[in-house]
Amino acid sequence: MPYIKGSDRRVLDDAIVKLLVKLRRMGQDGVEGRLNYIITLLLMGSMPAKLSYKSINRVMGVLECVKQELYRRVAAPYEDEKIEENGDLYPIANLRWWQEGEEEL
Repeated sequence: MPYIKGSDRRVLDDAIVKLLVKLRRMGQDGVEGRLNYIITLLLMGSMPAKLSYKSINRVMGVLECVKQELYRRVAAPYEDEKIEENGDLYPIANLRWWQEGEEEL
């Protein structure tokens, strides 16, 4: 989880805000590639000079946790809003339409 001490945040936030300002000024077109570039350099720069399975696994674990936290905090609530707006796809009652016509397939 991305919850670090306030004192650590204050040390990092200034540089992060400056980077975000630059990134936003470049526009949304191509933002995925620029984010990939930034994240890659940050991760590679945080790894020790002598690579090991442990150091690679540690970085992979960070990426997985970042992905899961983003999904939990951003994507899932967004999907819940869309379920409310458009209806749920997953209730069993909604799946019966294809089960009833299964013999025809």
